[in-house]
Amino acid sequence: MSNIAVTAQLPGPALELLRACHEVRVHSGPTMLEPEVVAGWAAGADALISLLANPVGAEVMERCPALRIIGNCAAGFDNIDCVEAGRRGIWVTNTPDVLTEATADLAWALILTVTRKIIEADAFLQAGRFKGWELDLMTGSGLQGRILGIVGFGRIGRAVARRGSAFGMKVMATHTSKAINGFEDVTFADIETLVASSDVLSLHCPLNDETRGLLHENRLRQMRRGAFLINTARGPVIDEAALVRVLEDGHLGGVGLDVFAQEPAVHPGLLGRENAVLLPHIGSATREARSEMAELAARNVLAVLAGDEPPSIVVRGR
Repeated sequence: MSNIAVTAQLPGPALELLRACHEVRVHSGPTMLEPEVVAGWAAGADALISLLANPVGAEVMERCPALRIIGNCAAGFDNIDCVEAGRRGIWVTNTPDVLTEATADLAWALILTVTRKIIEADAFLQAGRFKGWELDLMTGSGLQGRILGIVGFGRIGRAVARRGSAFGMKVMATHTSKAINGFEDVTFADIETLVASSDVLSLHCPLNDETRGLLHENRLRQMRRGAFLINTARGPVIDEAALVRVLEDGHLGGVGLDVFAQEPAVHPGLLGRENAVLLPHIGSATREARSEMAELAARNVLAVLAGDEPPSIVVRGR
């Protein structure tokens, strides 16, 4: 029987699956944990299930000399020092696929909300300002025939592209090295061309050294005047201070952000803006998706502890 440390309560059957075979301890309280807290909680564990909000670096691994797997309950894994895990022979897994449709739906909710002024219109009515139908009341931007640019054409990016086609948009995306059936109508371009061409630019790339600060001020100003920017990927992909300046200049039509560079903090220049829709990182927040994420994280851990290959590998252990 192995010892499994879990940094937060998990929905669905995940904990029952783990407890059927192993000793499990679950951290209670806030899920945003400092590295030393994660290290202290995980100390001595054979397996660790972490959330995206939990940094797992060398300090944690040092306190867990028997650690065999870090099962991240998220599709992304930028909270984990994967290089250090690989050096130590520790498996790292994630939970892709099961959150794809939920996150793509949320990206589209942001697109529709910001382009059709949904939040602004609701506040207008709730404040008692609606006096009757008017021809130019709360006019937003239509999507049909416009260009949807997708940065990152992985599982979620492709799901957003399918929705874009259904809305009658022309879809462009950043280059991919793979030929993908079913997307013959998608135009692939470099990042500069994509940014300059898009009426709606939606981010779906992972966070790494190449994408950190990808949308810096120069690129933001290369976007079409009145274009919309959507981010359900990772906050640091955008230079938030530059984004605030570009919004203050009136260059963009609006933004829809589900992620932020310094979560849970939000740049104060984004708060209170009528053309900024801000959400608390709820891209995969459906009961179904979160339960399936937790179950997949558990099954990854169980597979490694049983000596088998886990379903979703980020770093191969030994």
